Formats: sequence, structure tokens, C-alpha cells
Amino acid sequence: MATLTANGIELGYDSFGDRNAGTMLLIAGLGTQRVRWPVPFCESLTMQGYRVIRFDNRDAGCSTHFRDAPAPDLRALAAALAAGEQPRVPYTLHDMADDAIGLLDTLGIERAHLVGRSMGGMIAQIAASKYPERILSLTSIMSSTGNPDLPSASPEVMAKLTQPAPDPFDDEAGYLSHSLAFARLIASPAYPFDEDGQRALILEEARRAYDPGGFARQIAAIGGTGDIRPLLANITIPALVLHGAADALIPAACGRDTASSIRGAEFMLIDGMGHDLPASLYQTVADAIVRVARRL
Repeated sequence: MATLTANGIELGYDSFGDRNAGTMLLIAGLGTQRVRWPVPFCESLTMQGYRVIRFDNRDAGCSTHFRDAPAPDLRALAAALAAGEQPRVPYTLHDMADDAIGLLDTLGIERAHLVGRSMGGMIAQIAASKYPERILSLTSIMSSTGNPDLPSASPEVMAKLTQPAPDPFDDEAGYLSHSLAFARLIASPAYPFDEDGQRALILEEARRAYDPGGFARQIAAIGGTGDIRPLLANITIPALVLHGAADALIPAACGRDTASSIRGAEFMLIDGMGHDLPASLYQTVADAIVRVARRL
């Protein structure tokens, strides 16, 4: 794993495959690190002739953390949004899209295929709209448009998402229990839940960079960005919108809204898939990404 300077901050990243091959840039979701794109999944893309780069978003993993900015009050943020006000936030998803393009700049990559999951899907959508000359194709997975009329997660899921977790360095068992409970809540019901794998991933992320304030700032970035559908109307590159039919965090209607907002986008709904990427679906998802990338 390496770091580089892009868009004025440090970004942690790693790369797989032939450096001279076409690049696929993988963008992680809310509060997660690049390791949420597992190595076997990355290899399923490199085996089809692509260079794969995954990186940590700002405020996550080995990238710059904005600890000088106070963690936003999420209740105040929600109240402001409900009142139709524009909340003040440390940064928005537009800044995070600029990070992704800055990473490509620093690595000397002129054009790339973008793949984003959850919040990362929105970042990829914005980047594809703002930088059409830099993006070859777009895949948005389990994501949304910020349309305020779309359905949201159930109260149970939202409560678990925003409930403070025990500090993993003071109460590792409690932190694991909390995190595993949430992972189960949003997992794909039709596929086996890999508890050992999830446990190892949760601990790996916590030990690398535990920062609940960063998680809150990323939530604020989503809220501060708002509805991006007007931007999506500008996208003309090949696009795939992939969603799980059983997604308990971001309902499938959000994926449909994304696809209908992008001209010519393909919508792919996977039965039994939730808000995660089970190992059994690595090849299915990778093949779909490559299919769209080859529509050029």
C-alpha cells in the first residue's frame, strides 16, 4: 500500500495488474476503506485485462483525516435538510470526486473506468459528470442520487447506522458485536454471511484508522451535496447501475432512480443481494463491469 498527494491531501491507495492496461478506479463507500474491495474481486478484473486501483477516501483509512473540523451534529444536519436549508459542512462529495480525479492526475492516468459503491457510487457519478473527458465508463453499485423523494432505510437500519459504537481499543468485543450486528442487518439474505471474514475486516479497518468523526463528516458530505440528478443528465458514457433487490440500507428504488437519470444507463438488479458484495457474486459483478467498459 502506498500514499500520494492529490487535490491537496494525502490518499492511501494500491494497484493491481499491468500498469499499462486500461485503468479501473474503485471508490469505497461511507466510513469504509479500500479493503472493502477485496483482493480476489480486484483480481477478477485484472484477469480480464485491466489495471485496478483502489483508494481510501478522505477521512478514511490511510488518507488525510480532517480532524481539525469538528464532527458534525447529525441531528442538526437532518433538521436543516428537512427544513430545506443548506447545511454548512467541512466538504461535499464534489470535493471527494475531485480527490479521485486528482489521484489519476498524480499517477499520470489520462482516462479511467470508474466503479463506486454506495457513497462511492455518488462520488463516481459526480466525477463522470464534471470530468467527461477523463472517464471512460461508469459503474454505480448500491448507490443513489440524493433525490429527497426516494425511500430511505428502515428506522432499525438507520438507528444502527448512527448509533455510536464502543471504542475498539477500550472494548474490542463490544465494538465487534456492534459492527457485526450492523453487517448482518444489511447483508445479502440469499448468500452465506462470512462472519470470520467480516470480523477480520472490521478489526483491520479499526486498527489502521479508527475515526468516528470521519464517518460523521462523510455523512455530512452526502447531506451537503444534495440532489445530483441535474448533473447525471450530462453523462453520456457507457453506464451500469447495479443494485441488490434486498438492499436494506439503500432501497432498490434508489438504483432505479440513478439509472433513469443517466441517458442510456443499464440497470441490473440482483435478486437476494443486500448492501454488501458476497464472494459468490464477485465474478458476476466483475463481468458486468467489464461488459459495460467494453461498450466503448
